[in-house]
Amino acid sequence: MQTNIVKVLRTGRLKYGPSVKLQKILSDLHFKQLNNETCNTLLLVEHDPVYTVGIRNKNYTEEDEKKLKNLGAEFFKTDRGGLITFHGPGQLVAYPILNLKQFKPSIKWYVCQIEQMIIRLCAEFNILGKTSPDTGVWVNEKKICAIGIHGSRYITTHGLALNCNTDLTWFDHIVPCGIEGKGVTSISKELNRNITIEDVLPTFQNVFQEMFQCSLVQYPPNEASELLRSIKNCI
Repeated sequence: MQTNIVKVLRTGRLKYGPSVKLQKILSDLHFKQLNNETCNTLLLVEHDPVYTVGIRNKNYTEEDEKKLKNLGAEFFKTDRGGLITFHGPGQLVAYPILNLKQFKPSIKWYVCQIEQMIIRLCAEFNILGKTSPDTGVWVNEKKICAIGIHGSRYITTHGLALNCNTDLTWFDHIVPCGIEGKGVTSISKELNRNITIEDVLPTFQNVFQEMFQCSLVQYPPNEASELLRSIKNCI
């Protein structure tokens, strides 16, 4: 059985707008070459502070948007699933740009795989992560990983946000993912010690390979440089 190849593209700190453009470029490669599996990409980023809302945005007003921007964060409306959430420093954000026809053509399966992947990752850090009727991964009643995806002809964009050593006070200004009565947590908070994105990345990549039965390879440097140049005007 042939193993799918997924190219890993790490950008480091990146504003949200350029990440959306980058996802569009990468997903368009699939639509142009639907049978070329080398288009599968795992985009790994760390965002500057930003609040994003999904397609169920509950009609956030200009006043709401202004209040959040005044905190020093950006604000974006997106086409992913889910409600409002926060992305920022100390949070590992992963955008798998995959053709699910090469894995399993099911969005429901895909979301479940992401949840189980993060549960496995949490277990590696001796944290008991669980699913709930609400999408994402939870530790007790607190969300440690948010998931919000978009699929078009089984090509995935958007993805997941795992709190490593995120400043959780950013979440105090919203109802994360629109879920009342529940909070947020991070790997660092659960372990009571500082766990960085760099600490988490090796485990994250290992469990990604296991759950999606693929091989991760680094994005070719020349291609990565060209992609990042193409979004330079957005940065």
